[in-house]
Amino acid sequence: MRTLPPLNALRAFEAAARHLSFTRAAAELLVTHGAVSRAVRGLEDWLGTPLFRRFNRRVELTDEGSRYLGEIGAALDRIALASERAKGSATRRVLRVNSIATFTIRWLIPRLSGFQQRHPAIEVRLTTSSEPPQHVGEAADLIIRGGPDTIIGFDCGRFLDEQRLPVLAPGLRARLPLERPADLVRHTLLHTASLPELWPDWLIMAGAGDLKPAQELTLEHFYLTIQGAIDGLGVAMGPTALVADEIEAGRLVAPFPHLALPARSYCWYLPTAKRHDAAATAFRDWLVEAGRN
Repeated sequence: MRTLPPLNALRAFEAAARHLSFTRAAAELLVTHGAVSRAVRGLEDWLGTPLFRRFNRRVELTDEGSRYLGEIGAALDRIALASERAKGSATRRVLRVNSIATFTIRWLIPRLSGFQQRHPAIEVRLTTSSEPPQHVGEAADLIIRGGPDTIIGFDCGRFLDEQRLPVLAPGLRARLPLERPADLVRHTLLHTASLPELWPDWLIMAGAGDLKPAQELTLEHFYLTIQGAIDGLGVAMGPTALVADEIEAGRLVAPFPHLALPARSYCWYLPTAKRHDAAATAFRDWLVEAGRN
């Protein structure tokens, strides 16, 4: 038999620790300030250690309280998520995820079924934009952007790294061999309008800064540029995270795998108010796992 403290005491402690306020915890739990205080005191007596330092108008977590919150918060998240699953589709939780368009199309959507299978009680609703996380605000429960950036009101974590390098269709490479950077003189270079410096920077790095290609074509978005490369339109600067599946499937080849430009990582941004939201943290943890695979 497990030796467990009263669940109400754990809920009271977790809420008070998250808000650093017995008053706000009481409002969240729809009980009185005194009820929260008594529950927390009872838990401290049960554990035999103080969890809070109490001052006139505020409280602070002790070191032991901080460690306990980390464990209890995660455990309550798992209980909440398991309960949501058990309640079935009638009580599905909607999770709003806002991401960058190209990343959503080429990386997130192809992998999203893995999250759905693991968390059938969570309905993911995807939107795309490139606005900074703070401008998206409450319209999303979790945001995916480049980074990592420090933004007030958000937790942030890196889950996928990438570089940028030339990619093209195997048929185009067979028709116009591409063995060294100087061979790009016979090719069409595909540019992305939002990042016009990629090809010039790469050519300089490759020692071919003065190269003049046969043709150049500028497309509005990365996903259009990548699709153009797949269709044999020319050579694109491919973000490695977004073309890895195409290379593995043989739809694209990277002739210079060791000549790559650095790029920002993909990061999750979680509003601090959602720090203990079971669905949002489940999606965050899935992103981290998927980024490792």
